[in-house]
Amino acid sequence: MLEHDGLVWWVHAAATWALVGLIWVVQVVVYPGFARVGGGAFVDYHADYTRRVTYVVAPLMGVELLGALYVVARPPAFLAPIEAWAGLALVVTCWVSTAAVQVPLHARLGEGRDEARIRRLVRGNWVRTLAWTARGLGLLVVALRG
Repeated sequence: MLEHDGLVWWVHAAATWALVGLIWVVQVVVYPGFARVGGGAFVDYHADYTRRVTYVVAPLMGVELLGALYVVARPPAFLAPIEAWAGLALVVTCWVSTAAVQVPLHARLGEGRDEARIRRLVRGNWVRTLAWTARGLGLLVVALRG
């Protein structure tokens, strides 16, 4: 499993599992915690959070996407092409949810604290949480099978 294609698979799997851990912390701790930040401090807190989390999330999402595309183009021997495509579909789900739901809500929250938007952020983030979890579990199954 450590030929070139296998190494790419492992690197992108590691990025996925880092994102799985991160998304659960965001879903269970960070986003619900936004509701506890006072109105006056919220804008600065939110701006600091979004700036800092981007430094962590963007490279991981990039590595995961590039790896998933590579794996679809050149599936390692231990991976069925349908598994590679299913993995890419989950990555695309996360990217679309990020662009269509989380980014616009964060942009609006950057203007000021809004309880309804915070609740929508938490609810809408379940799509990414479940997609990344499914992706991570799928990669774990492949690794254990291998």
